[in-house]
Amino acid sequence: MHSPTRRALLGASITAIGSGALAACSGPGPHSGPGPRPPSGSPSGTGAASAAGPPGRRSGGFVPKGPEGYVNPSDPEVVAAERERGSGPLRTFVLTATETSLDLGGRTVRSWAYGDALPGKEVRVSAGDILDLTLVNHLPVTTTLHSHGIRLRCDMDGVPGLTQPSIKPGADFSYRFAVSHPGTYWLHSHSGMQLDRGLYAPLIVEDPKEPLSYDKEWVVVLDDWLDGVNGSTPDGVLSQLHDGREIPMDMGEDSAHDGSAPGEPAGPSRVLREGHSHLLRSAGGHVDHPHYLINGRLPGSPSVFRARPGDRIRLRIINAGSDTAFRVALGGHEMTVTHTDGYPVEHMRADTLVLGMAERYDVLVTAKDGVFPLVALAEGKNARALAVLRTGSGSSPGCSVHPEELDGRFVPARRFVPEESVALCERPPDRELCFKLTGSMGKFDWSFDRRPYSVEDRHPVREGERVRLTFFNATDMWHPIHLHGHTFALTSGHAGGARKDTALVLPHRKLVFDFNADNPGLWMLHCHNQYHSESGMMTILGYRK
Repeated sequence: MHSPTRRALLGASITAIGSGALAACSGPGPHSGPGPRPPSGSPSGTGAASAAGPPGRRSGGFVPKGPEGYVNPSDPEVVAAERERGSGPLRTFVLTATETSLDLGGRTVRSWAYGDALPGKEVRVSAGDILDLTLVNHLPVTTTLHSHGIRLRCDMDGVPGLTQPSIKPGADFSYRFAVSHPGTYWLHSHSGMQLDRGLYAPLIVEDPKEPLSYDKEWVVVLDDWLDGVNGSTPDGVLSQLHDGREIPMDMGEDSAHDGSAPGEPAGPSRVLREGHSHLLRSAGGHVDHPHYLINGRLPGSPSVFRARPGDRIRLRIINAGSDTAFRVALGGHEMTVTHTDGYPVEHMRADTLVLGMAERYDVLVTAKDGVFPLVALAEGKNARALAVLRTGSGSSPGCSVHPEELDGRFVPARRFVPEESVALCERPPDRELCFKLTGSMGKFDWSFDRRPYSVEDRHPVREGERVRLTFFNATDMWHPIHLHGHTFALTSGHAGGARKDTALVLPHRKLVFDFNADNPGLWMLHCHNQYHSESGMMTILGYRK
């Protein structure tokens, strides 16, 4: 049955340089030099590591531009919240961002990735561990790393100009924080358009008291791909969408756009000219990616997962795309949904699921005998990604396979019910904030309330509050909204919805969610369409002192 040491079949790109319990050591911080900062403790075999101490080498921590009276990323309130998350064994990894050649399965492209694999090799820890992850920057531009979905200390959140300075070429930065909740998460760059290259990897937090029973685990990472194909780059495509116009955003002195690559050739036009998704009630997106991938592979040379008939398999599905929602189904199989964005739900059966960018679902399937396609249909884009489940003999499915499950029972996120252990208690909100999502394809001027992002803007909350956020989508496009540092409960005027950190709001519809303000700091709230966020659809929630 389930073994906590099992690993998904992904390529190597992370080197574990130590694990187990280490003596408490100074906190994380930047390091100038071509290689990783050495670990500041040594293996002892017993004891626990502390993640609560102030970051080392930072003279009190990074302070962004903006008004006074807010909790800054390394302030005592942040340290106190981290201390409450506890301390446990230290798990240490090194991850290197580098230029490399990637084999997509018959097609090789030059891009940026963690190591030389796509996706980067997963980081796997257990709830209660302290994760110490050093990012070494071998890119020609600055970068950072965001641990998506993790409720972590603010100065480890990886937002350049807001929670830390960018990591310069040739330097590194150690992210250290307590990992308190199990689930399916992921790591990705939070600098410029780097996410639409290959800078992402799964982050799996195992439950030491895992209640699910299963035999195998399959980590499935979905992506849309254009970098290095006929001269295309994400920055070039963003320029195409803006018709070469400058993007009017104040990113502060340490600009997130430092992580972009200005002046690169745009390549052929990648602007999506047609297509519509009934489920999304709009166009599928803005970008006509030439390729769609599962675990870094093209449909013509798919990733193959092997099991035995009757095996109970846990699929951890992650959408790492930048502009594509995927409709996912496993041919010949029914899925039992167990988790949304890392948090358990009352089990519900479905044939197909839709994942917006950055969303995750965990499902269980009981494998049948044969060869079966796992298809991720790019909603509204007339394309698909493909992987294969093989439990017996038979020919592999073709690239255009369309299992009937794709048109079967679909369960939207709002219908899932959280497991009682993670449900928010019924409580009226202490604070309500409303946002209008604005922008258009013509101007490509996506924003909140028609205000382009500025690092100096703050929407105030206070520690201990129950906060309700309401989003009115005044655009003709759908948006996956992501809140850093917290999970929220989807709600229709009352608490009790599924716990998530990213949720879709459809065109001319409303999204409402509640969260507990229990993690002080400055937190990004943004659309996870990379082309929207880098055009201005970002803002900041700030805890008042």
